Amino acid sequence: MSVSIHNRVVQKTFSLELPKRLGPSLEDSQRTPGGVRENLLSSTAAIQTLASVIRPCYGPQGRQKFLVTDNGETVCTGYTAAILRVLQLEHPAARFVREAAQTQAENSGDGTAFVVLLIEALLEQAEHLLRAGLPRTQLREAYATANKEVLAALPSLAIRSLGPLEDPSWALHSVMNTHSLSHTNYLTKLVAQACWASKEPDGSFKPERVGVCTLRGGTLKDSHLLPGLAISGEPCGQMTEVLTGARVALFVCPFGPANPNAPATAHLSNPNDLTKFMTESDQLLEKQVAQLAAGGINVAVVWGDIDKKALILADNYGIMVIQAKSRKEVAYLSEVLGTPLLTYLLPPLEPGRCHRIYRQELVNGVAVLFECESMGTPALTLVLRGATAEGLRGAEQAVYHGIDAYFQLCQDPRLLPGAGAVEMALARTLSDKGSKLEGPNGPAFLAFAQALRSLPKTLAENAGLGVSQVMAEMSGIHQAGNFLIGVGTEGIINVAQEGVWDTLMAKAQGLQAVAEAVLQLVTVDEIVVAKSSSLNQQILNPDSKKAKECLSHPRKKILQMYKYQFL
Repeated sequence: MSVSIHNRVVQKTFSLELPKRLGPSLEDSQRTPGGVRENLLSSTAAIQTLASVIRPCYGPQGRQKFLVTDNGETVCTGYTAAILRVLQLEHPAARFVREAAQTQAENSGDGTAFVVLLIEALLEQAEHLLRAGLPRTQLREAYATANKEVLAALPSLAIRSLGPLEDPSWALHSVMNTHSLSHTNYLTKLVAQACWASKEPDGSFKPERVGVCTLRGGTLKDSHLLPGLAISGEPCGQMTEVLTGARVALFVCPFGPANPNAPATAHLSNPNDLTKFMTESDQLLEKQVAQLAAGGINVAVVWGDIDKKALILADNYGIMVIQAKSRKEVAYLSEVLGTPLLTYLLPPLEPGRCHRIYRQELVNGVAVLFECESMGTPALTLVLRGATAEGLRGAEQAVYHGIDAYFQLCQDPRLLPGAGAVEMALARTLSDKGSKLEGPNGPAFLAFAQALRSLPKTLAENAGLGVSQVMAEMSGIHQAGNFLIGVGTEGIINVAQEGVWDTLMAKAQGLQAVAEAVLQLVTVDEIVVAKSSSLNQQILNPDSKKAKECLSHPRKKILQMYKYQFL
């Protein structure tokens, strides 16, 4: 892939390749002529390279990147999860860190960059401790103890919580205010309204009850809420609504004759053959549409071309045909309605059921609404408007972050100071205790604290501030006992006054994911690549002498199964 970072273009596969020389001699190859090892942790260099790509994107002032995919599509994004998803990583340590970060994104929807950067900082500090002579086993135990101390101190920093009847806009604002999103206040209020209206009677909240639909045209200020599930599509025939008892089929194929580009050839020798061929094609098409009607289908959602003759037949049979603009939305409909995506014009065994489906006129656009009575379907859909696909993609990601944050707050309403304040507070706690401890725990506590301080330092760098001055001011104020001071756009800020908060659940999950990854990586000293066995290669070759011997063996069935296992 090609990664364009602002005014410089990095053309690379981003492979983070494995060392060329692996095996027992790796220990010697990592020593300089003076006898000092260059890298005591084999994963440090790869993870530092990965972190160097992610670091500029950290925080609300983080920069964005152009991602050029294999099919030539260009995506402008600053979200770590999206960047990690497309990077081609070969080094096992880099893939391991990506897996930990993606797990964090799936569990909490936020904190992906936090995980990558803190893992890199802790491994860098671990290098220093190993050079000082601390054994790996003691380092691992000391890091585990420091992480327990951090997780134990974390709840004491939660100074605010979201009340059960309180408007959640103030708590969601800092989560959604990322990467210079325009109209953040308006969008935050819409998300808060949608989440609040979709709460269950017992106070719980299911994220799937809020749908998101993106529609080109207008600005984010034109975004609004609609009842039910909305998709960016349009009815194509005379049937524009089904007011009761909708039975839905989803097709990811043309609604009409088979694709003309299909690998099939009709051999016609005279005009009569042509007439017969066209008549039989029309009869087959009418039979397919009739089968849909006989199966009770009265709504067909199509991601593909729609034939005019098929559309006329659908109108005659009372079938509403909707042409979807996005395969992603059709796949989402399949998940919500519980009906499969079909590649042929055949009725599904279990159609999707809706109470009502109708066309909704919007400003410079049209949407189709699906109102369902099932508790697992969206009660509201937030329709996002925007002029560009990149802007809509960023707004959609911010909305999903807000929905995930509200889901976490319904489980644990406690909030932590954001903008790097909680990391500085935890670093101060570890430094105070580490300076008093003896043995390996003391240096490990101080190293863990130094790694935590690297996060607000990165925030200051990305905001274009004087890093040394900002960190000195923050350290002095935190040392005096005020842990509400974080990094803002113009310097240090009081996060309580500015309303910058992080959810306790997401931060705790992120720290736990970091600890698990680091404790695993500090015990790895080299990478060994297993080569395929020569016996396996001989067995897989049916003409080899070894394969013939195996097949003549009394237990040849077992050996054949062994062969198929490799195939």
